[in-house]
Amino acid sequence: MDPKLLQEIGLTEGETKVYLALLRLGETKTGPLAKEAKVSSSKVYKILDRLMDKGLVGHVLKGKVKYFTGVEPKRILEYMDKKEQELQQKKKMVEDLIPQLEIEQNMAKKPEAVVYDGFKAVTNVIRSIIDEVKEKGEYLVLGANYGENPGFRPFFHNHHIKRNKKKIKVKMLVNYDTKGKLEKTTSLNAEIKYLPQQFISIMTIYLYNDKVLIVMFKKSPTAFLMQGEEVVSSFRTYFNTFWKIGKKEK
Repeated sequence: MDPKLLQEIGLTEGETKVYLALLRLGETKTGPLAKEAKVSSSKVYKILDRLMDKGLVGHVLKGKVKYFTGVEPKRILEYMDKKEQELQQKKKMVEDLIPQLEIEQNMAKKPEAVVYDGFKAVTNVIRSIIDEVKEKGEYLVLGANYGENPGFRPFFHNHHIKRNKKKIKVKMLVNYDTKGKLEKTTSLNAEIKYLPQQFISIMTIYLYNDKVLIVMFKKSPTAFLMQGEEVVSSFRTYFNTFWKIGKKEK
């Protein structure tokens, strides 16, 4: 078997060596165990203590000498169940802590701009638009396109399904070269116009709440998030100007 499997469920390398050695030796003293497991005699006691805490090792006294034995392998499942329960408890503690952390965050001075690099970071911040805009709210998009990364099409397909479920409307100005190529879910609860051909760009601007998100849809995308009513107001004027010259698809 691959010893790394035991390490993946939470055992250290030393604990794995000692437990497997116990299974091979059966009931044994620490001397032969350290030799079989190939760990130092000074460390084997500490490792055995940790394994006993995890319920994977037992011992008996014969005279004044301790003999150790590994519990049957099925007990590993009980250990994993315990780890899962502990993880759930920690998750609940973190969930209870999040509101307090958010208060701390809101009290802090907001940065003027935050930069996000890479597909995962950029899609996470776009995904947050759905979380932050209220139900039946609205956000604006200027210069919508899918850029150079093929992962954006399936991402936006799901994004607009989630947006529609929350009944969030989007007013969207789409790049001319994306005309007729939008994911079908984009049209859900949406008002869409197309920019003239001369305004084609890989840049898209999102306006929502008091935030402006500018995304460069390169193969490895970059996004700039700015916050503030004055910033949004300026970009909204910019959006409204282009909305007047945008054309609906016939």
